[in-house]
Amino acid sequence: MATTKAKAAAKEAKPAVKAADKVKAAAPRGTGTATPLAKNMKRLGHLDLPGGGQVFVEGDYAFVGHMKPPHGTSVIDISNPKKPKVVCTIPLENERSHTHKVRVVGDIMITNVEQNERHATRAAATLRDTETRLTAELGRKPKAAELATALRIKPHQIPLAREFLERPYAEGGFKVWDVSDKTKPRLLSYVKTHGFGVHRFDMDANYAYISTEMEGYVGNILVIYDLKDPTNPTEVGRWWMPGQHLAGGEKPTWKGYKNRLHHALRYKDELWAAVWNAGIRVLDVKDITRPKVIGAYDYHPPFPEPTHTILRLPFKVGGRDIAVGCDEEHDHVYGQLHAGLWVFDLQKPDDTYQFSALSMFHVPESASPFSHLGRFGMHQFQEYPTDTRMFCTWFSGGLRVIDVKNPEAPEETGWFIPEPCGGEKAPQTNDVFLEKRGLVLTIDRNCGLDIIEPAGG
Repeated sequence: MATTKAKAAAKEAKPAVKAADKVKAAAPRGTGTATPLAKNMKRLGHLDLPGGGQVFVEGDYAFVGHMKPPHGTSVIDISNPKKPKVVCTIPLENERSHTHKVRVVGDIMITNVEQNERHATRAAATLRDTETRLTAELGRKPKAAELATALRIKPHQIPLAREFLERPYAEGGFKVWDVSDKTKPRLLSYVKTHGFGVHRFDMDANYAYISTEMEGYVGNILVIYDLKDPTNPTEVGRWWMPGQHLAGGEKPTWKGYKNRLHHALRYKDELWAAVWNAGIRVLDVKDITRPKVIGAYDYHPPFPEPTHTILRLPFKVGGRDIAVGCDEEHDHVYGQLHAGLWVFDLQKPDDTYQFSALSMFHVPESASPFSHLGRFGMHQFQEYPTDTRMFCTWFSGGLRVIDVKNPEAPEETGWFIPEPCGGEKAPQTNDVFLEKRGLVLTIDRNCGLDIIEPAGG
């Protein structure tokens, strides 16, 4: 790991673009249905932003981490929700990375730096051997489509895989910014980690809880950084699942990257960690330097989709402590369940949490006209909810409002399915944020930011 100071980092960074008209936005809306489909939800404002991986609100500003380069991070004034306005973008220097996750606390912003097309470029490791094998079998060089099929990637991703094979990725990590002037984010530090770099993460005024690959480990682990000096974040703690630390002599009991940290969210002196095909872990961080497991629950198999997010609700529901979790829809297999929303009962008779599943909520494919035109199941819910309404993103199912006031029988009370834009066949509602006025912001994976008012808002 190497951390650069503000001066050195600033030399590498391009200046922010102030004017909204310089944002390379996606194609205008109107390529699909004429109006969004909604119940108990009303759109107040919209921007045809390039697709995003996360939307986060601090004060009167929304921060969007974009999915694809050259788009990096956008800062949007939402003080007038009917007329949101981009005040700044931070462009990326090349197509090797994307910065699709962002969080802000006060005047400090963190953006991830992760390898672009990371799943496809992982195929670079076997590209040459696969090409040699296919050439021998076919008696000729394989066509792009044949090679792509063997590698389980798309033909247009082959040149990118070759490029990473020739020049391995070394840019992964995270960047810390001063955003006291929203029109001119100022780079304070750039922390390099390892491998693919950093995926989703959490932060507060004191620490960043980073999900990243690190040298000597297989898959993402938790690395905690002290932010008291944002120009020089300092690692203070690590946690990983037994089997991930290859350099320490551990051996995984799973194949490839199936078990790894997606991200961990802080609740008091605990971190609630989603660990993909290994389910859930709860970590005690009273000693921030030595996280320890105080709860675990795994429902894989039989449930096919990986655990994306888990969080204990900060209030009792029906007199009981509960946690909510969600899986992420991936390559859906016909006959299997789509990713959905979990509700868990929590008991803590000693110092360890005991989980029991109370319910799981699924949105049927019939609930969206786009369900067969794009990735459909769940992806995320708004983190740190304030009441029993869970605002959830369901990819081509749009935004769904699911009330868990009866934890054993969650009820859907509203939805908002945006019309496709940017020439896409279906919406891909990716992330959601509930801001201080009770307005809901959603970002589409491919195109579009919506500001939505729930009924009674």
